[in-house]
Amino acid sequence: MRVLDSHLHLWDPEILTYTWLEGPMAYRFAGLELERARLERAETEKSVFVQAETVEDDFLDEVRWVAGLAPAIGIVGIVAGIRLDRGTDTVAHLEGLVAEPLVVGVRHNLQGEPDGLAVSAAFVTGAREVAARDLSFDACVRAGQLPDVARLAGAIPELRIVLDHLGKPAVGTSAAPLAPSAEWVRDLAEFARHPNAFCKLSGLPGEAGGDWSAEQLEPFLDVAADAFGAERLMWGSDWPVSAIGPAEAGDPHAPEDGSATYQPTARSRWADAVIAWAESRGHDVDTILWATAEQFYRTDARPQPPSGDAPRTGIRGWLRGRG
Repeated sequence: MRVLDSHLHLWDPEILTYTWLEGPMAYRFAGLELERARLERAETEKSVFVQAETVEDDFLDEVRWVAGLAPAIGIVGIVAGIRLDRGTDTVAHLEGLVAEPLVVGVRHNLQGEPDGLAVSAAFVTGAREVAARDLSFDACVRAGQLPDVARLAGAIPELRIVLDHLGKPAVGTSAAPLAPSAEWVRDLAEFARHPNAFCKLSGLPGEAGGDWSAEQLEPFLDVAADAFGAERLMWGSDWPVSAIGPAEAGDPHAPEDGSATYQPTARSRWADAVIAWAESRGHDVDTILWATAEQFYRTDARPQPPSGDAPRTGIRGWLRGRG
């Protein structure tokens, strides 16, 4: 089985600056950590790195840092951080990004922005510059912002847009699951009406706070398949964000106070859940796990850097600190 993870994060607070990391996420997650989270069922495993919301001044440095790690850990594409509402500064930043061989798309993280920004004149102008350079756009929004993304897709039909994390619907927890809301189902379908609109099967474990079951999340996958068809869906791990939650059974490093922690098998468990769902519904597994992401991000057409050794340090010290 081959897997192209369409949504992988990496970060190192000792190299780049992040203002949002806290608790179990405030540690390095890079080469060694990813090696310990490899997918159990994957014979071939590659990934697309998605910007991890460094401070804006570090956006280009993040690209270069990940590009240095890429050969050793299987990164075949980078979705770079950007602000699309900066006018000439946006254009200058895009010119810097297109010079980086692994950059396949950009993300202006919208989930914390005011409603309406994605359809503002400045943002749409910047998004048109993205499309003109044949880059894609990752839309990370809350469920209530989905109508703005649909309007953006209508305003720039040539722009390839992929919705991160199914638009972050409310899913509840394994003990208190929530059904898909009528509003989310409606708004997802409206976005999917646009031919260049795609969706990542990612992030739902994170929306459940790491406390999830396959049965709880399958209805959301069904809605996405009905809206987009399996051919416009791609699997993403959202690692390590979606690997934080209650300690897994048998974890020797589980916090004594029961607080959230890193879940070592979460990435494989999410992949297994999506594979089982796809097989049970008759969807083509290779399309969801590999082909759609490869075609959307055009990673097969990008020059890849020569292989080499990446730094492999980090998680041991954190695990000692958890004991």
